[in-house]
Amino acid sequence: MKRSPLATLLLALLVEAPMHPYRMLQVIKERGQDQLVNVAQRNSVYQALDRLVREGLARAGETTREAGRPERTVYEVTEEGAATLHRWLLEMLPAPAREFPEFPVALAFLALLGPAQTRDLLTRRADAVQERLTALEAQAPPGLPRLFLLEDEYRAAVLRAELTWLRGVVTDLENNTLTWDRALIEQTLTQFSG
Repeated sequence: MKRSPLATLLLALLVEAPMHPYRMLQVIKERGQDQLVNVAQRNSVYQALDRLVREGLARAGETTREAGRPERTVYEVTEEGAATLHRWLLEMLPAPAREFPEFPVALAFLALLGPAQTRDLLTRRADAVQERLTALEAQAPPGLPRLFLLEDEYRAAVLRAELTWLRGVVTDLENNTLTWDRALIEQTLTQFSG
């Protein structure tokens, strides 16, 4: 099975304890791990879990029914699933993944916008990054061992680095040490095109 952040997280939850998909979603949100994987659509958990079952990495266990609720199937990790999770972790930790976020793509085409508009947009982004960083730093329960906070530490470090970079670019745009116009764009295209 192709590795994905959501599949990895679901296998890790099942290694902790057998559970039904709705409980998995609850745990993901309770732990703030919905910032690590996209579970905005509840169906994504069910679809990923179905793939894990088809691949033999998880299996359906008992079915429970609470009064007034639909039946819920509890899933558990298979031996192959636990081994696969272990292998994935060994692959994920040492090598940076080829990821394709939107922001660098937008940066590649700033020449299509003006410096003033770019400054305003990057200022708004810096404000949003600061809000996200503040929320992230406030969410850890007191006394939680650092082992369980490492992903938050990493995300906070990345957000701090982005914030520092954004503020530097905004400052350069404000004091005109970073600017462009049509003439610069045309000159650059002529100079650096094939």
